[in-house]
Amino acid sequence: MNRILILVNITGLIIGISYGLHGPILPIFAKNVIGATYSELGLIGLTSFVPYMFIPLFVGILLDRINNGYLLAIGAAINSVSIYLLSIAQSIPEIMGFRIMTGIAHAFFWPPCQAIIANESTEKNRVRNISWFTMFFVIGFMIGPLLGTVLLEGLDITYRILFQITAFILATGIISALLISKKRIKVHQERISLSAIKEMKRFPEVIILLIFCTSSFGIILTIFPAFLNDSGMSATNILLLYFVFGVSRVASLALAGKFAKRTSQTLIAATLSISIGLGIAVIADSIITFGIALVLMGFGFSIFFPLTLEIILSKTKKQITGKIIGAYETVFGIGWALGPTIGGPITETFGNETPYLVFCVIGISVTLFAISSRKKLEPQRIQS
Repeated sequence: MNRILILVNITGLIIGISYGLHGPILPIFAKNVIGATYSELGLIGLTSFVPYMFIPLFVGILLDRINNGYLLAIGAAINSVSIYLLSIAQSIPEIMGFRIMTGIAHAFFWPPCQAIIANESTEKNRVRNISWFTMFFVIGFMIGPLLGTVLLEGLDITYRILFQITAFILATGIISALLISKKRIKVHQERISLSAIKEMKRFPEVIILLIFCTSSFGIILTIFPAFLNDSGMSATNILLLYFVFGVSRVASLALAGKFAKRTSQTLIAATLSISIGLGIAVIADSIITFGIALVLMGFGFSIFFPLTLEIILSKTKKQITGKIIGAYETVFGIGWALGPTIGGPITETFGNETPYLVFCVIGISVTLFAISSRKKLEPQRIQS
């Protein structure tokens, strides 16, 4: 692994720690300290992800024209400021405004990292390198809740101080991003266009699976912690559950190279795994059963990313890698925004368990669709 890939992985680890440290706590902070309802939690999630529906398209264009390390540093800087501002938030609109900043920042983090990895990889090791980067991010996301548990329980700090600590940790990612920018990173001086949107239309099967996966993931990130809290889980228990969630994600990503040999079968299994996990969440009544649900979902959510990206990159010209990554991430943003938008009001109207039951049923339908479309859910294999 060359130096650039190592630095990208370090950056992913740092940002993952910061996300894991504050992410599961934010819904609890908004509900218990600010007084948010489930509908308002859904709106907070929506504002986090709406920028990700649009900004990655423009970042994707920049990826082919500007040093990706600079874009990554911009993302880390905006992100650290947005999380620090959460520590002074006094109302739901303030939290929503700061989460808009987070969504913009994420668009300057994930696509540049993907583009750097794609440009530094061969077709043979691309899935492995993207999986390793995602795994480092998830390891950070797994360490974050443990660190949060120590800070909340051991040092008895408040949620607001936790956000401040998170912001300072995230700010260190600016350093590794700037080190990446020191290396010469090949860019393609293509004319500015939105042609990547047309390219993505060639993959409707992948888009359908991604929207289901990301919308479910959006609910688990933005509403599920509050649901766990209402189900009797303490803040410490919730952080431990998200640590288990992270362990499952790391394990699946570590095996992504092997899973890539059977891409369509793995994506079918991932969709089914998410559906079963959501179903278990409906009837779960203990930390063990909630843990089982998150383990199943952790596998599904994580393995989706490197395999679906490989399907698209393997069938796309290398000259528009940045643009297609931007369009791909926009699909993620659409799903992430849909999940909280649907999940919050459904919870408020029909009960706490309803969104997980609804998405469980949708997931079973998507699984059947994936089975019928399995031939189109394979990457273009390299001719030996």
